[in-house]
Amino acid sequence: MKRKLALISFALILAASVALRAQQPLTNDAIVKMVKANLGDGLIVSMINSEPGSYTLTPDAMITLKQEGVSDKILAAMVTKSNAMPSSSSPKASTPANDPPAILGLPPDMEIGAYFRKGDSWVEMMPEVVNWKTGGVLKSIASAGIVKGDINGHLEGTHSHNSAASPLEVIIYTPEGVAITEYQLLRLREEKESREFRTVTGGVMHISGGATRDVVPFESKKLANRIYRITLPNLGAGEYGFLPPGAVTSSSSASIGKMYTFRLIE
Repeated sequence: MKRKLALISFALILAASVALRAQQPLTNDAIVKMVKANLGDGLIVSMINSEPGSYTLTPDAMITLKQEGVSDKILAAMVTKSNAMPSSSSPKASTPANDPPAILGLPPDMEIGAYFRKGDSWVEMMPEVVNWKTGGVLKSIASAGIVKGDINGHLEGTHSHNSAASPLEVIIYTPEGVAITEYQLLRLREEKESREFRTVTGGVMHISGGATRDVVPFESKKLANRIYRITLPNLGAGEYGFLPPGAVTSSSSASIGKMYTFRLIE
């Protein structure tokens, strides 16, 4: 009798080993078989702790296991193992709606700024430093102080480093608390070895006359929190730029004026 039980135990252990090598998880039936083979609580608990398992632990299932001779120690190990395993029915963490890389295949390292579509990819619109003409004297943003009203912006060089064809699709990722309506799209006038534009600070809606001569209206669509898409129709070949709010600051500020420029080519 003892020899017969030993053979049965060996067969069960061998079968369990083969199943484990095939990555078969332990089940309620497997536990019952091992209990009836008198493998011992310690060995069974050790296998539960070290191997994957797929257990049914409803009240009825627990009562059935108990009736089949499964000890409280083994039942407790099964419950502990099940609680430690991730549930296959648990929803996966979804990408937040305002996560830039989740939108339109944007760069995974996307930061605050402007991007334009070039072919099948998005390219960062590299900003340029803006200097300001006030009172007929060219001053940099670091020394001009707070400038209000009609001002002239000045950028070095005759062309932007960013070039694209019409129609142009742009994504603007704004800083926290900044609306897309605070940005201005401006036409840049080419001068000798530079580009210039005229605008106003503090918004353009209540100013009339020459101060708004270079302002180009645009519409945007909000894709997510702080992310906007702008599709520009055929504006014509030339130099343009998005001027973010706060481009004119006090001399005590560490920031400098910048503009997201681009060149439209036909």
